[in-house]
Amino acid sequence: MKSEDTPFVGGPLDGRVLPVLLGPTGHPPKTYRVPVPDAGGGPPAVLVYRRVSAARSRRLGLHLGWRYEYDAEATRTGDSGPKWPWSKPRRST
Repeated sequence: MKSEDTPFVGGPLDGRVLPVLLGPTGHPPKTYRVPVPDAGGGPPAVLVYRRVSAARSRRLGLHLGWRYEYDAEATRTGDSGPKWPWSKPRRST
């Protein structure tokens, strides 16, 4: 599989450039989740990064790459994907 060096902006990974696997369309995933182990042995925290366009070319406005920006709201709300109208709400255990 192909990978692309992708910069991360914000959060604990700010300023790092990591290789991210590309999908069948040649794009990295829309969200990148990083599990962080808990020091006390509890469940790991998950950091969520969202894919955004890194830049556009001046003349034609073409896309020039991707970057990931930290999404603090998704970490707090437990965002796990689209909410379909026919889906049942999740039970808390």
